Amino acid sequence: MPTVLILANETIAGKALLDRIRERSEEGARFFVVVPQTRPRHGNVIYDEVVRDSAQVRVDLAVEFIHDLGAAASGEVGDADPFNAAMDATRAQPIDEILVSTLPETASGWLRRDLIERLEEATNVPVEHVVVDLAAEGLPFGVTLVVANLTAAAPELVERLKALAQEGPRRFIVVVPQSGRQGHRVREARQRARRLLAGLDDAGIVAAGMIGDPDPYTAVMNAVQYFHISEIVISTLPEGSSQWVADKLVDRVRGATNVPVEHIESRAKAEA
Repeated sequence: MPTVLILANETIAGKALLDRIRERSEEGARFFVVVPQTRPRHGNVIYDEVVRDSAQVRVDLAVEFIHDLGAAASGEVGDADPFNAAMDATRAQPIDEILVSTLPETASGWLRRDLIERLEEATNVPVEHVVVDLAAEGLPFGVTLVVANLTAAAPELVERLKALAQEGPRRFIVVVPQSGRQGHRVREARQRARRLLAGLDDAGIVAAGMIGDPDPYTAVMNAVQYFHISEIVISTLPEGSSQWVADKLVDRVRGATNVPVEHIESRAKAEA
């Protein structure tokens, strides 16, 4: 059973790559997914947890897709340099083939660095290149970005996401901005994300979560950079008790993105 290393970043859910993974799984391959970390373009401070989480979400969704095909798969977040990320994986375990997915040549930074040729020379294993044109093809399913904090486990939000899941093939990416007491921000954000993900998992909805920049607008814009988003759902407390509403977050996101933005007012669910 050959082990295929999949090296991809923003093209991880592209149709051409998913089709090739499906073909190789039917041939009996098993897979190891590596997604290099990518620094965000927005925000004055770079939060290491946010950078790693964004890559981990891609790993998790890719591994779940492969498992749904009935194939064996695992994965990891890799070094920010894709060559180093791939080489680290090949040193850690036997790899029989490498499948590299990139954007078209005119848009791919990886190809400008001769990534394919360097991997062929350094590993002595077959390296296959799959081009994914996200601008022309999009994704084979919708990707809904869900942004929430205190209302992350609120029933109003969960019920709305369940309804959206019934409308067609979707993947949900949950972003919870860091907030709260200094030193507890990451832990509290992760707890809130886990509560929402648990509710979606109980409903059979495919979702993955990450923490975001403390500023919710920056958290949204970074997520739009990291993922090919079809729509955005922002959950807040009711007007009059929500700082996000007071800061006109929904209007600002609508003005800065070219995807539909839905605002859900929810009551905060008590913290456990």
